[in-house]
Amino acid sequence: MQDGLLLVVSGPSGAGKSTVCSRLLLEMPRMNLSVSVTTRCPRSAEKEGDSYFFRTHDQFEEMVEKDAFLEYARVYDNCYGTPKEYVFDQIAQGKDVLLEIEMQGALQVKRRFPQGVFIFVVPPTLSDLKHRIIKRGSETPESLMRRFSNAYHELSYLDEYHYLVVNDSVESAVEKIKAIIVAERCRMDRNAKLRKKLLDEGADTWA
Repeated sequence: MQDGLLLVVSGPSGAGKSTVCSRLLLEMPRMNLSVSVTTRCPRSAEKEGDSYFFRTHDQFEEMVEKDAFLEYARVYDNCYGTPKEYVFDQIAQGKDVLLEIEMQGALQVKRRFPQGVFIFVVPPTLSDLKHRIIKRGSETPESLMRRFSNAYHELSYLDEYHYLVVNDSVESAVEKIKAIIVAERCRMDRNAKLRKKLLDEGADTWA
């Protein structure tokens, strides 16, 4: 059985990556969303191992010391991290794991697990990005400028990703990512066992 893939999806706020990821999970039943570890308290509808893995601050720091995360961050009074064990267990079972994460976290993951598939989702134009953010109706002029500044900064890291997916429509973006998955499964370095088997069979056949 071929190992699963770790898909790491990033993109500027307003690019629609969350919508694309949600649709992808619906259409690909053997793909799981990565479950993060957090130190914040669970909310009423959240379940252990489903929404998050809930840990104390001391437990989280112990995991950091044991190098148990692909990436982690401290946000205000709480901590969040992507656990290696969960991701690697899913991959070993042949399941794909989807990790939707901001650019800084994605770069941490890439340093620790370069075998991942790194995808950056963008709108067709920056004007579209501006329109999508304004349409939300929740931005002040100052926060709008901050979002654009962050988006422009993130674009300077495009070369760190393997694929650029333009979200001109959710359906189109999802189909593009599906095509990426098919292509990645066919890569020679992901089929070392099959390659060896074919070469060995060929040598036996023509011996």
